[in-house]
Amino acid sequence: MTDLLNQRLQQLASPQHIALLGQGLRGVERETLRVDRHGQLAHTPHPPALGSALTNDLITTDYSESLLEFITPAEQDIATALQRLDEIHRFAYARLGGEILWNASMPCVLPPEDEIPIAWYGSSHIGMLKHVYRRGLALRYGRTMQCIAGIHYNFSLNEGVWDVLRENDKEVDASVSRRDYQSERYIALIRNFRRYSWLLMYLFGASPALATNFLRGRPQHQLATLSDDTLYLPYGTSLRMSDLGYQNNAQANITPHYNNLPAYIRSLAHAVSEPYPPYEAIGTKRDGEWVQINTNILQIENEFYSSIRPKRVIYSGERPVQALSARGVQYVEVRCMDIDPFDPLGINLQAARFLDVFLHFLAFDDSCLTSDQEGTENRANFMATVKQGRQPGLQLQFKGRAIGLREWGEQLLERMAPVAELLDRQAGGNAHRDSMAAQRAKLADPDATPSARVLREIRAAGNSFPGWALQNSTAQAEQMLARPLDAAQVADFTAIAQASLDAQREIERTQTGDFDTFVAAYRASTLGNISV
Repeated sequence: MTDLLNQRLQQLASPQHIALLGQGLRGVERETLRVDRHGQLAHTPHPPALGSALTNDLITTDYSESLLEFITPAEQDIATALQRLDEIHRFAYARLGGEILWNASMPCVLPPEDEIPIAWYGSSHIGMLKHVYRRGLALRYGRTMQCIAGIHYNFSLNEGVWDVLRENDKEVDASVSRRDYQSERYIALIRNFRRYSWLLMYLFGASPALATNFLRGRPQHQLATLSDDTLYLPYGTSLRMSDLGYQNNAQANITPHYNNLPAYIRSLAHAVSEPYPPYEAIGTKRDGEWVQINTNILQIENEFYSSIRPKRVIYSGERPVQALSARGVQYVEVRCMDIDPFDPLGINLQAARFLDVFLHFLAFDDSCLTSDQEGTENRANFMATVKQGRQPGLQLQFKGRAIGLREWGEQLLERMAPVAELLDRQAGGNAHRDSMAAQRAKLADPDATPSARVLREIRAAGNSFPGWALQNSTAQAEQMLARPLDAAQVADFTAIAQASLDAQREIERTQTGDFDTFVAAYRASTLGNISV
């Protein structure tokens, strides 16, 4: 443990400060495809019984009309958020009309590209803007890639924690504001995340195989054949996060700087305003219909695929970078977590407890400034882990020197141990230390990792990833349906769904002007609070 980490933990362990550790916020966003009982992508519209995908804060769609997204409120205890996620699942399952949720990150056997339905949000201007944005994603990246599912984990510390650290930070100039200090500490957390997030891919990666037709006949790939319908990497952990998943030539030129918030904002602001010739060749309209919001490297900031993002809740009339610039970083969104196929929610409480330990460690540990050279090293470590993470003796690079994945992972867990102890002291019990013990077991035995277990079960199911995932998802659907919500809970969710439908209709009834003017206003950032 570094002296700085030890110092900060001691400060927060004092009786007057320790309660602050239990007052941060956690939330989960979980993506999942709707499929029929044969494992085919559902082509049915978003179920009206789930409410409006445009205005329901708990249940929406992501890229495809078939890709549900469940969103929990932010809670101080992640167990409370996961309980709400469980309730959302149980409500949804009872209203899917026999469809089930595909509980894996890599999709089912998909239909032809042009048959994958793009999400529809109604006829309002904002609904059409969300739809057009997704049309743009289809043109830029293909619809197949947009059917990948994951877990997003939202994490913040109570602002009082940053106050305690700032008061005792000898390197901080007195002129640095509270807001700027908090923002720079979150950016420092992100720097550490990029250094060490390979560990999450080893411990929680759960997508070592995919359906053959996901590659759409691409001849050049590094995957081995398990069966006619399944390709895999023998030591892979997360094909979802490999270059077979989220990739794009235009985005390869985006290199956000994580040494301070203004540099990060400038990088994204450039990407959302810089034209990209191949997109310019397409244009924004085809046969009079909008096909993308603009022809820039990014249509909007959220198009940038990153394993972690600094975030701020936006106000009326703001774009995300404007909110960050005006009020600083409020929380981080971790985006690299695979769906856990062995838990119907896609994530379990033990994993979430470890994420809390990991993110607190990243926030409190020293975080030196980074460089382009280190960025290259970080990316290489991440990609080596997603493709070869369980390979015996795998070597990563740290500051130009080789180090074994297992050795480095054990070192990191050892440094995190006092963080887990402090979080347990604040919360009571041993949940965080137990989560650490479970991860140590995975480092000691690669066969204990989720990716290894997935491959074992696929082989036992006849070497078919689609067959195994369907069997697994069907069993979990039955488990959920066997646990219906009580009448009061059903009434609560039904009221939320109905209110969202009413809200969408009201937006459509009261809007004025035409869509072209609306898009122009959005580009000029003069609209109200919009998330697309």
